[in-house]
Amino acid sequence: MNSIKNHLLKTARNKFYTNFNKKFSVSQLANANKVAVMGASGGIGQPLSLLLKQSPLVDQLSLYDIQHTKGVGADLSHIETKCKVQSYVGQDQLLESLEGVNVVVIPAGVPRKPGMTRDDLFNVNATIVADIATAIAKVSPEAILCIISNPVNSTVPIASEIMKKHGVYSSKKILGVTTLDIVRANTFVAELKGLDVTKTSVPVVGGHSGNTIVPLLSQASPTVQFTKEELDSLTKRIQNAGTEVVEAKAGAGSATLSMAFAGARFTFSVLEALNGKQGVVECAYVAAEGLETSYFATPILFGKHGVEKSLGIGKITDYEQQLIQTAVKELKGNIEKGIKFVNEVYKS
Repeated sequence: MNSIKNHLLKTARNKFYTNFNKKFSVSQLANANKVAVMGASGGIGQPLSLLLKQSPLVDQLSLYDIQHTKGVGADLSHIETKCKVQSYVGQDQLLESLEGVNVVVIPAGVPRKPGMTRDDLFNVNATIVADIATAIAKVSPEAILCIISNPVNSTVPIASEIMKKHGVYSSKKILGVTTLDIVRANTFVAELKGLDVTKTSVPVVGGHSGNTIVPLLSQASPTVQFTKEELDSLTKRIQNAGTEVVEAKAGAGSATLSMAFAGARFTFSVLEALNGKQGVVECAYVAAEGLETSYFATPILFGKHGVEKSLGIGKITDYEQQLIQTAVKELKGNIEKGIKFVNEVYKS
């Protein structure tokens, strides 16, 4: 089971590296895909939009932000790819920006600064995600939501609760993007062990902040051995890699380029599955069944309607089990906070 899972994870990931170099004809794409990027003018939104514009999987790109979107759109529209770009600015154009989209990617929000945790961002970003989710529920309730805005552990439950209130909820279509944790894990393991990073795959489960990020290093592919010291060091680095970037940027922002890369990889996987490709797998933070928390990140098999099924966590070590127990305790509070925000604070 683990070998199959790792093979699928590597296949999904390696597709990203070759995607831009392949020549697709329109006839090769089963559907016309319209992708909306909410927060397209931001530090993640701009490079993410650039990557999406280059992909033959995207036919139309709808860019939304509260400012500067027209300039970003004009800039991108000069690129010689088939993808058409439309730009929308401000609250008055929010609903229009979501018309006819089948995938919505949400990097909107404020970035972390030195000394801030993802949870510090909660009040601002929770409202932003709730507003966008409300608009999606009204205009494009069948769209798949790919949520990047932090804290993901809470913003995914927020989007879900908004959809429930509007009677359009589907657990298959609300996805928390945790791909950056996998990208980092692959990179750090490959560097440590001298592996080809394009052929290295490490599943990461749990959530998307600090102790909730659980890299399953025992399932790394190719198979490698780690000392206890290496396990501790790698795990802590993967869990705190976001802080590493925040501190290195010294007040100039958080992870933007690597997050855009990860967000694009995730979106391409979703689009490939929508187009009918079989065996597309990415880790994602989604509504969970049969687990101790109502949301949990695992490797997910995607299909034409979003989540096909969770592939679970497979066989894990005692060390990883302890990490998961710690993650679960924190996740429960994060999830409860998101649900409470919608029920007691947010007024749509």
